[in-house]
Amino acid sequence: MSTATETKMINFMGQRFLAVALSAVMIIASLAGLWMKGLNFGIDFTGGTLIEVSYPKPVDLNNLRQDLADAGFEEAVAQHFGAAEDVLIRIAPRDGMNSAQLSNQVMDSLKAASSEPIELRRVEFVGPQVGDELTEDGALAVLYALFGVLIYVALRFEWRFSLGSVAALVHDVVITLGVFAWTQMQFDLTVVAALLAVIGYSLNDTIVVFDRVRENFRTMREPDPVEITNIAVNQMLSRTIMTSLTTLVVLLALFFLGGEVISGFAAALIVGVVVGTYSSTYVASAFALMLGVSKEDLMKQPKEERDSETDEAELQRIFLEQEAKREAKLAQKGIKEDE
Repeated sequence: MSTATETKMINFMGQRFLAVALSAVMIIASLAGLWMKGLNFGIDFTGGTLIEVSYPKPVDLNNLRQDLADAGFEEAVAQHFGAAEDVLIRIAPRDGMNSAQLSNQVMDSLKAASSEPIELRRVEFVGPQVGDELTEDGALAVLYALFGVLIYVALRFEWRFSLGSVAALVHDVVITLGVFAWTQMQFDLTVVAALLAVIGYSLNDTIVVFDRVRENFRTMREPDPVEITNIAVNQMLSRTIMTSLTTLVVLLALFFLGGEVISGFAAALIVGVVVGTYSSTYVASAFALMLGVSKEDLMKQPKEERDSETDEAELQRIFLEQEAKREAKLAQKGIKEDE
């Protein structure tokens, strides 16, 4: 008991109401951004034109993107397609322009910026119906993940913890979407994949804390639920910080060095890891406490006490049965020897 109490360093749960107020402000701001500005959907959702071009030599994508931006195609996404000489350019639809007109303008701008011959391999149009389908499937994927988490945590822990974990996951997803709405970073399928990864990361962090909370509820008798939860959060603090920092190092490298294609994915994960670490510490545990989780909810049911006289009688019966069997064996052995 003394060892666990000494582990307590920071009064996280003492600031839980302030943290909940901060989370409420961030969620309201995120919803306001989604309502006022909306998400900057990429070609995966809006439809658009795919243009594949081939150069005689390997292409520097940064220079190519700059050439497209100078020509007025700031939203264009360029990436290598197979070899370093082949480039796939994705451009969102524009009012009053069909796919052929758009591809001609792109080719004219690229030829003007390059002294080498450029070959147009193919031009394809992705209709908005595909984008609508992907939007619906992406939203359903997130909802199915949250519903699965709700069932999993309820079965493994307790329904109050289940609601707390789902509240933390919704908190993380909404704030991440809010960041994309306010910054107007491109939102495509890689970002949807990042959101699902954020759900998994945040859930893992929350489950680790909840597991220690449950263990403390069963081993500690004197502290109240708030103190027990606070001790558990502090016990897992070093693990949480190290996991988050090492993950962020990799994500920051992807964001700054991975190129434009992977930047949205990395940005979503960076925001999700930071917010997920905060929510697993404050939101999930605070929500469970507000719902009134107590020791009785997680304590193992005590075994029924047996009457000592009943136990004695049972032991006496077993002893007499064994003695009777032993005497019967000896008697049978004696009869055989006399024969």
